[in-house]
Amino acid sequence: MYLSTIGRSEHKVSRGKIAANVLALGTVSLVTDISSEMVTAVLPIYLVLSLHLSPAIYGLVDGLYTGATALLRLVGGYLADRVSRRKAIAGIGYAISAVAKLGLVAAGASAGAIGAVITADRTGKGLRTAPRDALITLSAPQDMLGRAFGVHRAMDSAGAFAGPLVALGVLALVGASSTDAFDAVFVTSFCIAAIGVLLLILFVRDHRTPRPATGTVSPRAAAALLKSAPVRRLLIAACVLGTATIGDGFVYLLLQRREDIGTGWFPLLAVGTNLAYLVLAAPLGSLADRFGRLPVVLCGYGALVVVYLLLAGPVSGWPLVVLSLALYGAFYAATDGVLMALAGPVLPEALRTTGISLIQTGQAVAYFVSSALFGLAWQVWGIGPSMAVAAGAAVLAIVVTFGLLRKAR
Repeated sequence: MYLSTIGRSEHKVSRGKIAANVLALGTVSLVTDISSEMVTAVLPIYLVLSLHLSPAIYGLVDGLYTGATALLRLVGGYLADRVSRRKAIAGIGYAISAVAKLGLVAAGASAGAIGAVITADRTGKGLRTAPRDALITLSAPQDMLGRAFGVHRAMDSAGAFAGPLVALGVLALVGASSTDAFDAVFVTSFCIAAIGVLLLILFVRDHRTPRPATGTVSPRAAAALLKSAPVRRLLIAACVLGTATIGDGFVYLLLQRREDIGTGWFPLLAVGTNLAYLVLAAPLGSLADRFGRLPVVLCGYGALVVVYLLLAGPVSGWPLVVLSLALYGAFYAATDGVLMALAGPVLPEALRTTGISLIQTGQAVAYFVSSALFGLAWQVWGIGPSMAVAAGAAVLAIVVTFGLLRKAR
């Protein structure tokens, strides 16, 4: 299981070059993330300041945004392997998320309707993520997976960097205090997401293989993945790491409250994180290929611990904002794609998408629980004690993950 199952004939890529299909997928992610991050950048302040949701309720909504549709990752991954049409399954996911942006306009101020729309949006993400990542693993040699994911995530984060700026531009154009300002952001987000779907259809090549033999891709075969010690350890580690992550919205809301950042400037917090992510994703991916993926992932979570301590500590002003956003971006650059690069070599090709979705599902469910509990802790204990507990949980997660995965380095 430690050997790559990717045949050499699958990778007609010169040493040091990134496959065109990885770049095409990166372009789709870039455009889609402009759309997604437009919404993500304004959603916390829209829900908390405009709709006056409590921290506990916001924690449930934020957890729902990432974790509630986690099982659909398994459905998308399994279907992609079963029919050998990873591009088609990913395309359906991208399309669902695009349409959901319009649903936010129709939802109005109803928390229940907003929750339903967010579920639809995350349904799309759940369906598309594992097939997309599987296409990346099947478009690059094993010893270049870290770099391939790094380049993809760098392009993805370029869109994430631009998205809040576009949202800021829309708010400035319409008027941040206008009742139509958020609706204008959501409609613009839909239009950009539709362009991403079109790019996927036109430029991404599917990795088509013959239909797997009967029994090769089945619920029993998928469940048998857990009998593999490397897969099982990676899944447990992903769940443990997911419980150490409280979510972007909380980080930005805490910064906004501590520094009294205005509504119109709130999207710039995501810009700072995504700028650091954009700059560091490809270099850290290459570093992971050269020196080991596990050390890079653990260092990323170390950066997250420092972010939590900064938010709970005495530092204030621009040093707090700059350091927190830079380290938060470094956390994402060191962990997002690198964790999937760790997964690729230990999964058989026939179940590559299913295995990736299994790991992503475990992490997403853990994140949902973490976000809900942190929102409740914030409301009951206050910011300082809650952040201290979050930092301690992240340190514990680093230790446990090292113990689980050190043999797989």
